[in-house]
Amino acid sequence: MILRLGWSRWRSIYKLHAALQRRLVAIGLALLTCVAILWVQLKPTVAIAPPSPTPDGNPQDVKPNSPPLGEPSVSAQDLRFQKLIEADRLFLAGDRAAAAEIYRSVKPDFAPTKVSTLPTPFTDPEQLSPAGRVFWREVQDGLARGLESKAIVGSRLLVEREPNFIPGYVRRAEVLQKYDTKEAALEVLERGVSLYPNEPELTKAKVALLVDMEKWLEASIAARQFATLNPNHPDAPSLAQQAEQYFGRFQGALQEQITGNTIAGILTGALSYAVTGSIFGPLNALQTLAFVLQGETGMGTSIAEELRQQLPMVDDPDILNYVDTVGQRLARLSGRNEFDYRFYVVNDPDLNAFALPGGKIFVNSGVILKTESEAELAGLLGHEISHAVLSHSFQIITQATLLGNLAQLLPLGDTLATLVLLDYSREMERQADILGTRVLVSGDYAADGLRNLMVTVAKENPGAPISWLSTHPVTTDRVAYLEALIQRSGYNRFAFEGVERHRQIQARVKALLPEKTDKNSSS
Repeated sequence: MILRLGWSRWRSIYKLHAALQRRLVAIGLALLTCVAILWVQLKPTVAIAPPSPTPDGNPQDVKPNSPPLGEPSVSAQDLRFQKLIEADRLFLAGDRAAAAEIYRSVKPDFAPTKVSTLPTPFTDPEQLSPAGRVFWREVQDGLARGLESKAIVGSRLLVEREPNFIPGYVRRAEVLQKYDTKEAALEVLERGVSLYPNEPELTKAKVALLVDMEKWLEASIAARQFATLNPNHPDAPSLAQQAEQYFGRFQGALQEQITGNTIAGILTGALSYAVTGSIFGPLNALQTLAFVLQGETGMGTSIAEELRQQLPMVDDPDILNYVDTVGQRLARLSGRNEFDYRFYVVNDPDLNAFALPGGKIFVNSGVILKTESEAELAGLLGHEISHAVLSHSFQIITQATLLGNLAQLLPLGDTLATLVLLDYSREMERQADILGTRVLVSGDYAADGLRNLMVTVAKENPGAPISWLSTHPVTTDRVAYLEALIQRSGYNRFAFEGVERHRQIQARVKALLPEKTDKNSSS
């Protein structure tokens, strides 16, 4: 009885619990439904465009987040070029402030570098240190009284301890010229000029010594380099006049030398014919000497015409006009208006260029491919133009051709074949960098065109020497020097880059190079 009553009670409780459970589940479901409705209504919606038809009229599936068909994603490099193109257009339209703002946004700052700076030069002996004044008095007294040891030791210590005292180099050269050799004196002056090329007293002393040594061509070039690199200096006109005078003396002396060397040249050419079997040996012996007599313009023109017959030249009018336009723009600002500047493009993918005397510049088509802008191309052209303007190539070729026809006996062949290997000195390269960058700025190009080209090539060929930079590789030291030059001189990095037209010409160059490769492979 007790058990039956207990079971009935428990069954009633169970039924009540089950009913309550069903109600709670129903209430929970209702709440979940309300929450779901609210969530759907409040959720942000993404508008999905209806499928766009294909060219044949059938719809196609388009993912909501994919870029429009036919418009590939823009890379960072493409975006940078687009901004540069926009800045170039603003620059050409006259809105240089807006253009500079965009240039700054895409051109990184120069990396911090340690650039050695020379102490400021001075000429007043009163500015010497106490020890320097003692050495100065020793030099003066030694020269006045003919005391060789006193003058030599005093001048040496003066230059070593006071390297920025300009008269110290001049006195040291005087002492060496009197008691040692003129060559030793010239070496001192050349070191001083290389450190302080804008100091006229050093250049004048160097020119005077070269004249005394009857080095007429070197004296002419030294005088012209100062006048060209310092056009606003009061001494520039007189030094330019001296340059012309000494060049005339050089030609006169050379005429006398050639008269005596003609027979020797013919004999050497005959030896070349006996060794190589080339009938052109005797002719080239006289020809190379005749080049020198023609002067810079005549020599450059003659060699350029022969090279055009030997090298694969580009004849695409758009490419030639582009390079010529950039080159002529810079040449007009170079300071040597007597030259007939010509720019030739060789169909070769290597980055190479060289300058002949008289402003004849040869540039490989690979230069266009490996430069990123017109400003970089202009930087290279300005560098080569400067070699011609400063008579570097004329000086080197003249010295080589005066050796007669011996080049015919070398494995490299005749003199013309060695022109692409012009070996400029470090000082010549430095001068071409300075004048080339100055000309670049005067042409309204970005001042870092040459510097940027060096950086680009160095990244592509780390550690490899670049032929158009002669035997000197692109190094961080040289990049740092150009950066220091730009910053010290206040040159504008945020001027015209010239990207759009340059890329169009690059496309034409790329179309030429495969054709050249195919022809070479089939021959």
